[in-house]
Amino acid sequence: MTEKFGVLGKKTSRRSDVERIVVTPLPTVHGKFRAYGYVDHERGVEQVALVHGDPGAEDVLTRLHSECLTGDAFGSQHCECGAQLVSALGQVADHGSGVVVYLRGHEGRGIGLLAKLRAMALQAEGLDTVEANLALGLPVDARDYGAAARILDDLGVRSVRLMSNNPRKREALVRHGIRVAEQVPLLIPPCESNITYLRTKRERLDHHLPHLDAMAHVSFGP
Repeated sequence: MTEKFGVLGKKTSRRSDVERIVVTPLPTVHGKFRAYGYVDHERGVEQVALVHGDPGAEDVLTRLHSECLTGDAFGSQHCECGAQLVSALGQVADHGSGVVVYLRGHEGRGIGLLAKLRAMALQAEGLDTVEANLALGLPVDARDYGAAARILDDLGVRSVRLMSNNPRKREALVRHGIRVAEQVPLLIPPCESNITYLRTKRERLDHHLPHLDAMAHVSFGP
């Protein structure tokens, strides 16, 4: 652990593997947030947490959002990532407090941008998202949530209301010492381009996506 002073003058204690570097106000279209910038020394990755209001320590409305350039920045409809990020920021702002940890290095469930694009190309040929990763000799999900837990620990968060449909994310946080008081669904209406992807996430990756039941017999074709 080391002690340093942030740019807002607050003395903080940090673990040496994930170090807080800066805190700055960040006004957004959703409301006013504070951006906490970190360096994950173990993995050589810069991370950021957006904090709204005074979240406190217990049962904090929280989203751990895996980086997705295609969805978050380009508005890809291959996945629901961009819409989930927008929804999470909006829900935190509407709630009056909460945390969104944006996890860089998680692109393509941890395989990286170019590998994700290669996997998407295989999906366009008929493989599902699990089969595509395996065909490339890559893990189905290589993400690690240790840095996220360290960031929450640095922010003083002991338990969360986790905005996620992924039970494995909940399990990972618990393993790293963060209590999950509730798992809050973050359900985005599917479209023609991502319905197969979402069904694969439910059937093969155990994501809780009950809203797909209503789409069981829906055809998006002309």
